[in-house]
Amino acid sequence: MDVGELLQQVKDGRMGIDEAKELLKNLPYEDLGYAKLDFHRELRTGFGETVFCQGKPDEYLADIYERIYERDGEVLGTRATPEQYELVKKKLPQAIYDPISRILKVEQEKKEPAGLVVVCTGGTADIPVAEEAAQTAEYFGCRVERIYDVGVAGIHRLLSKRERLAQANCIVAVAGMEGALGTVVAGLVECPVIAVPTSVGYGASFHGLSALLTMINSCANGISVVNIDNGYGAAFVAAQINRLAVK
Repeated sequence: MDVGELLQQVKDGRMGIDEAKELLKNLPYEDLGYAKLDFHRELRTGFGETVFCQGKPDEYLADIYERIYERDGEVLGTRATPEQYELVKKKLPQAIYDPISRILKVEQEKKEPAGLVVVCTGGTADIPVAEEAAQTAEYFGCRVERIYDVGVAGIHRLLSKRERLAQANCIVAVAGMEGALGTVVAGLVECPVIAVPTSVGYGASFHGLSALLTMINSCANGISVVNIDNGYGAAFVAAQINRLAVK
């Protein structure tokens, strides 16, 4: 439960002090032994804890999802497998899984998206990382537009979308190979650009290292870079920027 909502219920007399104390007792975290769930994170940072599913033992993952859902009414997970989805769905039948982004979530209904984050890709092969970014940003309350397959090999495709790019509060540029998309986009717009290198490419791309080096050596201003294939990290920063712009 949101702390502000909890305090309002106490103020309005809809919740007793003892009940409120019980709900607050696990701040700043709840210790499950194998995991320490950071229910205080949303109060500190504005966004709740996300579950990184990759590598988590089956016997822990479903319990973590269930506990976060019980507290927050929703839960977001990244890098999930179809098998993990089936496991979580046994406890939370309303869970949704997207095999492209590998997002596994239970989300509250009737969210009102705000602002605008644009997510673009160099090629179609970059879409899985881009979808991780786009769906994460949407989960965090952003309105998101997707502009896919506008890489520099056919730069007219990107230039034809300049009006849409100019309307964004933040742009996430996802690209593999040589990773030039972020630099080009940053040279066209006045909003911040977050570049995401992907592991797409032939041997000399070194599984995304070439794109990463291109992006962190960019001559364009207003560009920041996250780790290889880290669509989630890019979305988190984009959501922070978008929230500030909306305010």
